[in-house]
Amino acid sequence: MSGIDPAQLFLQEAQDLLEQLEQTLLDLEHRPDDGELIDTAFRALHTIKGSGAMFGFDAVAAFTHHVETAFDHVRKRRIAPTRALIGVALAAKDQMRQLIDQPANADAVVGDAILGDLRRFLDAAVTPTQSAEVTWRVRFRLPSDAMATGTNPLLLLNELRALGPCSVITLTEDVPPLEVLDPAACYLHWDVSVRTDQPRSAIEQVFFFVLDDMECDIEPVPSVEIARPGGGAGTPAAERQTAAEASAAPPPERHAPVPAGQPPGRADPHAAKTVSTIRVPAERLDELMDRVGELVIAQSRLRQIAAASSDAAVKAVAEEIERLSLELRDTTMGIRTLPIGQLFGRFRRLVHDLARELGKTIDLVTIGEETELDKTVIERLNDPLIHLIRNAIDHGLETPEGRAAAGKPAQGRITLSACHAGAEVLVSIADDGRGLDRARIRARAEENGLLAPGARITDSELCQILFQPGFSTAREVTSLSGRGVGLDVVKRAIDGLRGTIDIVSTEGSGSEVTLRLPLTLAIIDGLLVRVGLGRYVIPLSAVEECVELSTEEDARSRGRGFLNIRGDLVPFLRLRELFNTSAPADRYQKVVIVSAGELRVGLVVDQVIGDHQTVIKSLSKLHADVEIFSGATILGDGTVALILDIAHLVEHGQRYEERFKGASQGGMRYDDMERQPAA
Repeated sequence: MSGIDPAQLFLQEAQDLLEQLEQTLLDLEHRPDDGELIDTAFRALHTIKGSGAMFGFDAVAAFTHHVETAFDHVRKRRIAPTRALIGVALAAKDQMRQLIDQPANADAVVGDAILGDLRRFLDAAVTPTQSAEVTWRVRFRLPSDAMATGTNPLLLLNELRALGPCSVITLTEDVPPLEVLDPAACYLHWDVSVRTDQPRSAIEQVFFFVLDDMECDIEPVPSVEIARPGGGAGTPAAERQTAAEASAAPPPERHAPVPAGQPPGRADPHAAKTVSTIRVPAERLDELMDRVGELVIAQSRLRQIAAASSDAAVKAVAEEIERLSLELRDTTMGIRTLPIGQLFGRFRRLVHDLARELGKTIDLVTIGEETELDKTVIERLNDPLIHLIRNAIDHGLETPEGRAAAGKPAQGRITLSACHAGAEVLVSIADDGRGLDRARIRARAEENGLLAPGARITDSELCQILFQPGFSTAREVTSLSGRGVGLDVVKRAIDGLRGTIDIVSTEGSGSEVTLRLPLTLAIIDGLLVRVGLGRYVIPLSAVEECVELSTEEDARSRGRGFLNIRGDLVPFLRLRELFNTSAPADRYQKVVIVSAGELRVGLVVDQVIGDHQTVIKSLSKLHADVEIFSGATILGDGTVALILDIAHLVEHGQRYEERFKGASQGGMRYDDMERQPAA
């Protein structure tokens, strides 16, 4: 562990345990009789307490001890895991996180209030009928480096004393002479007798962190061997029988510590499939991805050199390196991907708290948690999803009374889903609420000057108004809505991820917002095209097909900007005109049909060169306002090709189409369109 800060290891472990604890508590609210969930919560608390004490986080250990005590009573069925208790436990979890992350800012008043609530639950607990007590003899010897690694024998003895009346004998025969004594070594061992109604597993849990490395014998003994509390050596018949039965039990088995989250005594069904893991800083993964990107660029250059060579050996080596670089690329991208379920799990608490705040009953359903997405995308997706979920709960779902009046069940539903669609991941947030009030959206848009009164507008464009800065349909400002901040932030964040947003809503039945996101932000498959003398990359995931634009069709469509694709009119953009290209056009130009959601547009290019492994490089801040390009890449010959932003190009083409439809409905002919300024 040289070079690794033990406290940092605790912080990483604690974050995972707190996340597990929160999910377990939320599950327990719906399944209060699930003993496995109760054991999982108790074990997470026990681990946080023990690790905190071991690594010097005493405030965390002391606070967690009280929460653990409460759940010990829950585990023993003395306290029922009611919604009220779980609410206090969730607040305690938040306080524990604060004590770990920012101990200086932790509010002691809040912590005392939480502990006071827990004490009230403990005071109200019904004391069960005491079971027969058993006296256990515990003989243990810690490893010689136990204290050097943070194990405190006094804490272990105190935990044994907490189980019941206890006598401790410290054995010192192994202590060496002073001149050879190592002050950091542990030479003592102990012989302890403890009388308790707890099972053997309760004693084993005391040594949870060191059981695998220590010598420990736990065996029941007749109670007559130690004096009874208050004097007397007699043992009731029932107690003698219990001790005898216990002494007939098989000797304790030596085993490794039970993993956090697994109840004691329960076999791990996945033990045979255990996969070792290692923590790697995210910066190293990013650096590895950069190196792989540079390798892909070098491999592209080698392929270009090999194509111009007549040497068969060079071609063979180039093909082998191309295969290996593609496999390395896929492996590296796989390392960077995480299941989106890790992100979905964070929103359960959000839905739980908002439902209580707004007086609504909400069921959160998640689908496709195993869908994998680049870790950078997942990190940047957190805030947009929070805004969308809050919006769905506040604006979309009705109150229980409103749902009853609409003939719906009192419990509303929010559905989070994710799935792969080619080189994209679709993340959807759906609700079964009231749906969008289009009349109110239009009225507020006209009121804010975002839409001209009586203007023709498609349903898709009307929905997109929701993402305009400052737009809100809330009638009053609340803690959740009304200030016009939120959905415009979502739009900017998704644009930054090179994604798009689709909205489908049925009034009275609910709404669904779908985010279309790239699998990765580092390397994509692209279609390399030429326009004039410049070369550009079109993301292959957006390409539907390529068709030829003959000279005759080009002449017929001049000024109209539409192409007939098997009976469908598809607007197209001449990239030569958009880029102000002065070089002469090729005789036979090509049209690349691309799509964003349900919208399609054609891009007229001079030549389709072929597919290209595209390593994305960000544009400088000077080009931040250039919306039709999302980045750049380096080609095999060292030149730069710009990557087209399909979402903005499709939006540009659709504006032209709507303008054309409006002109056609108004009696304007194609010839008139030619004389109008460009869209």
